[in-house]
Amino acid sequence: MTQSAAPSTPKISQQTICMLAVRDRRDKAAFAELFDHFAPRLKGFIMRSGTSNAQAEEIVQDVMLTVWRKSDQFDPKRAQVSAWIYQIARNRQIDVFRKNARPLPEELRHEPDAEPDASAMLAVDQEATLLKRAIGRLKPEQRAMIEKAYLGDLTHQEISTETGLPLGTIKSRIRLALERLRHELRDIR
Repeated sequence: MTQSAAPSTPKISQQTICMLAVRDRRDKAAFAELFDHFAPRLKGFIMRSGTSNAQAEEIVQDVMLTVWRKSDQFDPKRAQVSAWIYQIARNRQIDVFRKNARPLPEELRHEPDAEPDASAMLAVDQEATLLKRAIGRLKPEQRAMIEKAYLGDLTHQEISTETGLPLGTIKSRIRLALERLRHELRDIR
């Protein structure tokens, strides 16, 4: 006896599920999941064009706020969530460069392809995996400072207040951790 094959439906990514929950139900938990997934990736993407850490954080916050506010404009039939969010980030970054009268980096001058580049997206995911592993190999006190500063979005002063450690200690641990990460990840580029 043979079974009839059910029509196959394309697999929907977890990010698409979350984005649809935000769009359709204003689901804050789904938005938090999107934020946790995209914020560090967007920050890295933005900083690769020469944007400062503080400005990259500001742009990421603005992009994610735009994602929340304009979630009704997301259409999974037109673009993947990542492509939609990265386009918002790219547009916001161009606005910042123009506002500051800085020349646009070469990679921002050209319109991206209508379809997201799967190999580039895979490379970003692979880089994120390597970064997570490298962070995991840091000394616990360095890892804690990196997580608070870059994932927790805290300033050095806020970390000092939260932990009770001197500001100089915070800065030294972050600097040493970044040097180690830079050394471990130098072959990515």
